[in-house]
Amino acid sequence: MTRFDHMCASGAFALALGGLLCLIPDAASAHIIRGAQGGFGSGFEHPLTGPDHFLAMFAVGLWGAQMGGRPVWSLPVTFPLIMVVGGILGIVGVPLPFVEVGIAVSIIALGLAVLIAWHPAEWIALLFVSVFAICHGYAHGAELPYAADPADYAIGFVVATGLIHLCGIGVGLVLNRPLGGRLCQALGGVIAIGGLYYLVA
Repeated sequence: MTRFDHMCASGAFALALGGLLCLIPDAASAHIIRGAQGGFGSGFEHPLTGPDHFLAMFAVGLWGAQMGGRPVWSLPVTFPLIMVVGGILGIVGVPLPFVEVGIAVSIIALGLAVLIAWHPAEWIALLFVSVFAICHGYAHGAELPYAADPADYAIGFVVATGLIHLCGIGVGLVLNRPLGGRLCQALGGVIAIGGLYYLVA
C-alpha cells in the first residue's frame, strides 16, 4: 500500500468513526424544534446536528462523485430542489404517512447505492434521490412554521445542505481513486448501517 493509499485509508476510518458517532444522539428528536428558533443560524445548524439528514445529504454527494460525469452536480442540485416541494407539502399540512421511515430508508438506500457502486442511467438516479428528497423536505417543512423566522431558517437550512453535499462530493472524489474505489464503497456501507439504526430506532 502506498503512502497515499495509507492516508486515504486513515481518512476513511476517521470518517467512518465520525459517522458512527453521529448515531449516538436521540433519533426521535431529529425533527423537533423546541421553542422559537432564531432564523438563519438555527436553520444552518439543524442539518449539521441532525445525523439522519447529514448522512443522507452526505451520501448524495458521495454517490454523485462515485458515478462521475453530470451526476456529480445534478444529484446534489436536484435533491434540495425537490426538498422544497416536500417542504411546501409539509408547511400546508398535506398528509404524508411514514415520513420518518422514508428518511431512514433513504439513508439505507443511498448508502447501499454507494456500497455496490450502482451506476444507473442519470434519470433513474435523479428519480431515486427525488423520492427521498420529498420525505426529507416534508419533515422539515412541517416544522418550519414553528421557527421564529421561517424564511431565514429555510435559507440557512438550504445553505448548510449544499455544504454537506459538497463535503460528500469532495470525500467521494478522494476515496474513489485508491484501491479501486473500495474505500468509497466501504463508507457507503457505514452510511447504510446508520440508516438501519434509524429504521429500528
